Amino acid sequence: MPIPRTRLPRALPSRRTLLLGALLLAGAPLSATAHAQASPYAQAGAHPRYGAAIDSARAIAMQLVAERRLPGLSVAVGIDGEIIWSEGFGFADVENRVPVTPLTRFRIASISKPVTAAAIGLLVEQGRLDLDAPVQRYVPTFPQKPWPVTTRLLAGHLAGIRHYNGGEFLSAIAYPSVTAALAVFADDTLLHQPGTRYAYSSYGWNLISAVIEGAAQESFLRYMRDNVFTPLGMRRTVAEHPDSIIPFRARFYQRGRDGVLVNAPYVDNSVKWAGGGFLSTAEDLVRFGSAHLEPGFLKAETLALMHTSQKSSDGRETGYGIGWSVGRDSTGRRTIGHSGGAVGGNTYLLLLPDQRIVVALLANTSNAGTNARVAGRIARQFISAADR
Repeated sequence: MPIPRTRLPRALPSRRTLLLGALLLAGAPLSATAHAQASPYAQAGAHPRYGAAIDSARAIAMQLVAERRLPGLSVAVGIDGEIIWSEGFGFADVENRVPVTPLTRFRIASISKPVTAAAIGLLVEQGRLDLDAPVQRYVPTFPQKPWPVTTRLLAGHLAGIRHYNGGEFLSAIAYPSVTAALAVFADDTLLHQPGTRYAYSSYGWNLISAVIEGAAQESFLRYMRDNVFTPLGMRRTVAEHPDSIIPFRARFYQRGRDGVLVNAPYVDNSVKWAGGGFLSTAEDLVRFGSAHLEPGFLKAETLALMHTSQKSSDGRETGYGIGWSVGRDSTGRRTIGHSGGAVGGNTYLLLLPDQRIVVALLANTSNAGTNARVAGRIARQFISAADR
C-alpha cells in the first residue's frame, strides 16, 4: 500500500513517488528501509547549488512523517524570494490514495493571523486604520468594555479577549459574516485590563477581521483576496467553506486514543477566518513569507512594526509583534514565524530574515510535530549553501 511523495525542485514542475509501505497507515513505526525505493513519474534536475541541502531537508521531512505517522505533509523552502524546493509526502486523501503534491491545500490554522496582519499593515499605510483607536470606531456594534480595546493590543494578544472555551474549537456553525461570528465572545468579560499581560486569543483576531471590514469598507474576505492574495501570487489561498468545491483540498485526520488514524470531526471555520480559517499551500506561504523579508509589498517601517515584540504595560516583551512571533533561535539568528494547530491540521511558517530563508510546513493531521524546531532544522540545511 504505497504512500507517495511529490516534489518541485526550484520552480520547475517535477513529481516523484516514494514507496513507504502500509505500516504508516496501520499505525506501526516505519523502518529506514521503508524509504529505500522511489518510483519517479516525472523529474526535473534539482538546483545544483542546493542539491545536497535538499537531500538533507528531505531526510528530515521523511523522518517526521515516519516518527509521527503522518498521513500527509507538504514542505517548501524559499531563498531570496525564489522557491528552491517544494515536495509532498504521503496522502492528501488516505482512503482514495490521493498523494500530497505542491498543489495540495491544507488548513493553515493560526498562520491565518500573520496573513491577516498583512491587511492591517496595508490599511495603516493607507491611513485608513489607527492601531490605537478603540475598535468601536470601526465596529460600532462591539460592546464597550471597562477599558479601551485597540487593534494594536488585539494583534499582540494583549487586549484581554478570551480564547476558545469548551468545545468551541470544534464549532460546526456556519456564520454568515465576520460580525455575526463576534457573538460567540462579544459580551464576555475581558480576562484582564488591556495591555497588562499577554493571553493568546484567536477570537481577538475575529474582532480584527471586523475592524478590517470597517476600515476598508468592504468584506474581509474580499479585501484579503484583492489586496493580499492576488498581489502576492497566492492563487491557492482561500477561506475554507465546507460546502464549496475547492480543488486540491486535503482530507483532514487525527489519531484516536488507540493511535489509529481516523477522519477529523466536521468543523466550520467561518467562526474564525482571520484567527485560523484559511486554506493554503506550502508554496503560497513561502511566497507570503518572502514578501516580508524586505520592503516592497509593505514599507520598511510597517515591517519593523509587525516584526518587533510588543510589551506589556510593565515593560516586559511578549515575543509577539503584530501577528508574528519574533525571537532568536539557539544560535542567535533572528526568527519570525507562526505555528498553527487546527482540527486535522498542524503547520509552521518560519522566516530567517537575515539569511533570507523561508520555510513552510503543512500537515493534514492534528499534533503533527510541524514546529519551529523542525522548520529550523530544515532551514539550517540551506544556510551554508545560500552563503556560497
